[in-house]
Amino acid sequence: MTNDGYAGRQRRRLTATEVDLGVVRQRALLVGGGDVSLDEAESSLAELALLTDTAGADPVELALQRRETPDPATFIGKGKAEELRELVEMLDIDVVIFDEELTPAQQRNLEKLFKVDVVDRVALILDIFAQHAHSQAGMLQVELAQLRYRLPRLRGRGVEMSQQGAGIGTRGPGETQLEVDRRRILRRIAKLERDLAGVARVRDTQRKARRRNEHPLVALVGYTNAGKSTLLNRLTGAGVLVEDRLFSTLDATVRRLALPGGETVLVSDTVGFVRKLPHQLVESFRSTLEEVVDADLLIHVVDASSPEAERQIDAVRSVLRELGAGEVPELLVANKLDVADPEALVALKGLGAVPVSAATGEGVDAFLETLADRLRALNAVVELSVPYERGDVLAALHREGEVLVEIHDEQATRVRARLPKGGLDRFREFFPGDASEPPGRAS
Repeated sequence: MTNDGYAGRQRRRLTATEVDLGVVRQRALLVGGGDVSLDEAESSLAELALLTDTAGADPVELALQRRETPDPATFIGKGKAEELRELVEMLDIDVVIFDEELTPAQQRNLEKLFKVDVVDRVALILDIFAQHAHSQAGMLQVELAQLRYRLPRLRGRGVEMSQQGAGIGTRGPGETQLEVDRRRILRRIAKLERDLAGVARVRDTQRKARRRNEHPLVALVGYTNAGKSTLLNRLTGAGVLVEDRLFSTLDATVRRLALPGGETVLVSDTVGFVRKLPHQLVESFRSTLEEVVDADLLIHVVDASSPEAERQIDAVRSVLRELGAGEVPELLVANKLDVADPEALVALKGLGAVPVSAATGEGVDAFLETLADRLRALNAVVELSVPYERGDVLAALHREGEVLVEIHDEQATRVRARLPKGGLDRFREFFPGDASEPPGRAS
């Protein structure tokens, strides 16, 4: 089925500036469906429309085709494919975008039938990442993901493109252009992987340096366009680019943040997640996303104004599990409370979310108090015996940890305190009895 109303709402006129610059946005037909409920299919297709707009094309029409199993030749079936071919001609479509990943054969067959470019969701997201990658690491990661996607989709052009040798035994079809292209891509992939291994080593060194400073690391995660960068700017004045578009920022940014109790933490902004995030991107951006795995606490930012908030939470947690960060403690933050529906806020609060507005600052103070409490709760609770002559140690415990109980006996001051990871080693000599393990340690 098609959605005629959507086409009218999404179509827009080119501005005078765009006409002067010769900018012409492609007209796109979006195709969704698969073996999911109608509600899920429509929601995913609406998100595909946002991705299409971000990539620089106008979604002109939507089409849904629900099937239990994809058609091996065309994904959508012969009859539906013919119906869409007529729609492509009638609406003067430039590109057809599918909401699922197509096989190379399906893509070729559909392009032959439609006589226009056919793109799947993976290629669309890769294109958006390519537009928004600005750092050297980001550009390397995107190029690697694109080449991994492109490699199985190379198309040969037959014997006329082959290279023939000059000696005996080398005459004949020789090496085809397809094989040459494949070898070049494999060489480039190998080089990019070496370069990114170097980037990963640098990032690992940076993380170790930050660990030596003994400041907790907090990572902002969330669905794309949830407001992570806006919240980071509100908290730290980082000056990170903020746009009402998907995947505006790709490169991780780390800033210091002073909490209400005086503690200093490091806050890292990460790339936004999305449903069906291409595995090529997850693999290529792994060195960037390791900030998430290494974090002491995740601040999971949710767009409280989105009707899809709970589905987006599930999508983010699914990607976190894929990265190996599913067990990292999480603080849920419901952003955009200034424009959110009150009932939606109540539902998110029921999930433990702290409501804030990164745009206006409302709720940020309460959020910082909650963040400080959660970080303190993650610290180990230990018991120490501090000699009276070591008043400097007692002062350091009050300064660097949270002293819960302080009792003075005949020989020393017995202290029960909550300490960060770094403090365990620094104060280990004051653990009573066997110093190999802090007594009284609790979560």
